[in-house]
Amino acid sequence: MEEEIINRVAQSKLITFDLEELYQEGERVTLDISQWLYEGLILREKEFRAQLEEMDWTTYQDKYVALTCSSDAIVPGWAFMLVTSKLAPFAKKVVQGNLETLETTLYQEQLTQYNFSDFKDKPIIIKGCANKPVPQNAYLMAITKIQQLAKSVMYGEACSAVPLFKKK
Repeated sequence: MEEEIINRVAQSKLITFDLEELYQEGERVTLDISQWLYEGLILREKEFRAQLEEMDWTTYQDKYVALTCSSDAIVPGWAFMLVTSKLAPFAKKVVQGNLETLETTLYQEQLTQYNFSDFKDKPIIIKGCANKPVPQNAYLMAITKIQQLAKSVMYGEACSAVPLFKKK
């Protein structure tokens, strides 16, 4: 007679929080403003504005955009604001920084809106493996929110979780 295999993980009150489920679908692109600087280094306002007017901003329709400047130019803050004003009618989101900054911002928005009330006094595991890009900052934001409510917080998979926090 064979003994029935019991999945104790499935029967436990353990809640898995998967950050990947908060991933916002959509294409991510970097837009380097150095292309509009004189010799890639100097912002000449009149020329800068003229080049922005010639740009086809519809190519950024429904995209997430990370604005950057790859050269060592000193770029005034208004320049990024001006580019953003051109992108805003088309892009889903615009941030100044790299793609990781963009991803962190998107996760921050999602985590701010997320209802964590079901986590009160329960053991939580923050899933570690992801197929989508989850920045490290998203994990830091998640544990900050979760440990305020949870009985305990672990990281990884149920079979090999690393304990991070336990309410005293």
